[in-house]
Amino acid sequence: MHPYRSVLFVPGHKPHWADKALATGADCVVFDLEDSVPAQDKEAARELVHAAIGRVAETSPGTGVFVRPNALDTKMAGADLEAVTRPGLTGVFAPKIRNATDVLRWETLIDWFEARNGASGLEMIVPVEMVDAITNCVEIAGASPRVGAMIGPTSEHADIARAVGYRQSREGSETLYLRSRILLACRQFGLHALTGLWEDLDDLDGLRAFADYGLQLGFRGQILIHPSHVGVVHEVYTPSDAEVAYHQELVDTVEAAVAAGHGAVRFRGTHVDLAHADKARDWLAHARRVRGEA
Repeated sequence: MHPYRSVLFVPGHKPHWADKALATGADCVVFDLEDSVPAQDKEAARELVHAAIGRVAETSPGTGVFVRPNALDTKMAGADLEAVTRPGLTGVFAPKIRNATDVLRWETLIDWFEARNGASGLEMIVPVEMVDAITNCVEIAGASPRVGAMIGPTSEHADIARAVGYRQSREGSETLYLRSRILLACRQFGLHALTGLWEDLDDLDGLRAFADYGLQLGFRGQILIHPSHVGVVHEVYTPSDAEVAYHQELVDTVEAAVAAGHGAVRFRGTHVDLAHADKARDWLAHARRVRGEA
């Protein structure tokens, strides 16, 4: 999956809000047919989202376009996917997954409607919003090649907070264990690791600190619910010129040392060796994809 820094939600019955999302430069938009759409608007929202997918794909071809259908247990998921699976759709943000079986149920629906409606290569973003999903995160991560990303759960009011029962703090330490489990599952299966929501719309300093903590842990992007958050998140998750130069210099220094017959060398006052160079190469590969240089 592309290393999306920002994954921004747009209510399915208000697809014109996607224009604001695109204006911010969001890497990915998710048209929501689930929690943000009132029951009486769900059927109409399907057709609105169908049209919006095509419009975004045409005007912003580099932007990821996902849809969050209603959960499998609602018996609306099939009708949702039938309406929105089309060329231009990148994938499905699959809600309320508890285990690998749920992943395969979604995969079967996606297989069917992808073939029927002329779409291809659809991926899945899996939010971890149920206690069962935390317990089963490793099997979920490896259940299907369509799973491209998982979300380390953070939220003050949404499903995961209710399911676990924690009280959210500003620093987010109460979800450290939960997020760490998801992060390791992502690393094990090569998935894109996203961290969850910062819900205070006006506290951009808090958002920046929260996003930076996610980056420290190893996450590479974040779920967002407001366009004003995109710029801050991009600043945090975009490798800087100085960081790229540092890692490239480290690789060059180790390679020069190896050519001279040394396995380790002093670099900017620290000891570095082949392992440091391997880590730096991995980091540079990710940085170049994020920066559009690869």
